[in-house]
Amino acid sequence: MSETGVGVIAVVNTQTDDPELQQQAAAIAEQFQFTTQPHPNAEFQLELSRLGLSLRWLANADMTPLRIDFLHSKHAARAARATIKNEAIARAIGVSGNKRPSVLDATAGLGRDALVLAALGCEVTLQERHPVVAALLQYALQHDGASHPWLQQRLQFGGQHVLQTTPAASFDVVYLDPMYPKGQHKRDRKSAVKKDMQMFHALVGNDEDADALLAPALQAARKRVVVKRPQHADFLAGSKPNQQVISNKQRFDIYLIDAAAPSVNS
Repeated sequence: MSETGVGVIAVVNTQTDDPELQQQAAAIAEQFQFTTQPHPNAEFQLELSRLGLSLRWLANADMTPLRIDFLHSKHAARAARATIKNEAIARAIGVSGNKRPSVLDATAGLGRDALVLAALGCEVTLQERHPVVAALLQYALQHDGASHPWLQQRLQFGGQHVLQTTPAASFDVVYLDPMYPKGQHKRDRKSAVKKDMQMFHALVGNDEDADALLAPALQAARKRVVVKRPQHADFLAGSKPNQQVISNKQRFDIYLIDAAAPSVNS
């Protein structure tokens, strides 16, 4: 996600009798440059409890806070059922037989695609540029990974700027799933955005700089770059992929590193 400003973000410890949570809240605030004091004009607020770190949309008080759960959510259940045959992303990434590519998910978001790849055996490094989402991701990985070592072994939070700072050819695959600029995301009028994604979209906005991600992704990947897009959407940076994997709701554009280098339009 982009580094869009969202105003003052506070990390509020909702169980003030727990000194460990107090320390964790202070550490999160220091790392991501948040505050530990609620702000009267804030639209969003991070809340820390024994259940984990969650995001509350203060403008929509009735909405359940958003928390990343790698173990017990419906997305965790999807990952547990994942197979190469039923997950188009696995085929696009190049998972097959005993092949489990190393992956940089450079637009990790809520970590849902990364969790599927990890469940299939890939080691995935997560980059998330938006500081609030990055905080949610990092805490969820630490919280859930403490009791499930396989999460720690296969999912690693790399930070907010891995793509720009990693040496060339550091990962087998770089995966991009940017938010879509206005006018490119044509949703069926009958379908509604799920509540958790409503909050996510309101927080993050659109990745207006999405085209600029392709060139550094091509540098960081050894074998391929995979870009998830709606079926109708333009190619990222106007660059035609070498291959595609198409599913019911989206497509995966594949740029092969050992093929003729794709032209990246600025």
